[in-house]
Amino acid sequence: MIQLENIHLKLEGPAGAVNILRGIDLSVTEGETVSIIGPSGSGKTTMLMVIAGLEKASSGTVQINNVDLNTLDEDGLAVFRRDTMGIVFQNFHLVPTMSALENVAIPFEFAGRDDAFEQAREGLEAVGLGHRVDHYPGQLSGGEQQRVALARAFAAKPRLLLADEPTGNLDQETSDAVIDLLFSLTEKYKTTLLLITHDAVIGKRCDREVRIADGQVLNGATT
Repeated sequence: MIQLENIHLKLEGPAGAVNILRGIDLSVTEGETVSIIGPSGSGKTTMLMVIAGLEKASSGTVQINNVDLNTLDEDGLAVFRRDTMGIVFQNFHLVPTMSALENVAIPFEFAGRDDAFEQAREGLEAVGLGHRVDHYPGQLSGGEQQRVALARAFAAKPRLLLADEPTGNLDQETSDAVIDLLFSLTEKYKTTLLLITHDAVIGKRCDREVRIADGQVLNGATT
């Protein structure tokens, strides 16, 4: 599902070039759940953005579901993400002027589906928010907003889910509930999961842990 080979990413900053990723190799098989653990600034989120095609590596090969992302233009990457991936962020990334139902319907509308809102409603019911479909993000708790984000990410039954600290802004009780839901949906849809987390307990729930520091994989790059 994921094959990264010798991924480097160098960005120019005020003080000169900064090497963010320094030769990352990573292989993830279909259906596997993998946690990515490392200190702040180690390159975890940047690596996730490269896998999502939201950041272009300076060099190296990125293959997702046997597709070389380097061969796709921006439109091609957008369609590939829509059809293959779900992404969940720490800060929810919901559209504040849209209801929960409208937020979850976004990927279906982009795909031109006539049943976008019907599918979105089913998605919200699956995460226990069928009674909150008309509420806006500002009317929802943090846990509810993240459940809306999960409903949106899983809406099209993605082959791959990328989750970047999905419980980082939640209290412990809410975090536990959201993580339980995340793993339940991952198992239900047989989705490959790449999960960035600072929580070692959450990390150990995955099939495998990959540790990253200073833009390099320290262990667990392959199964």
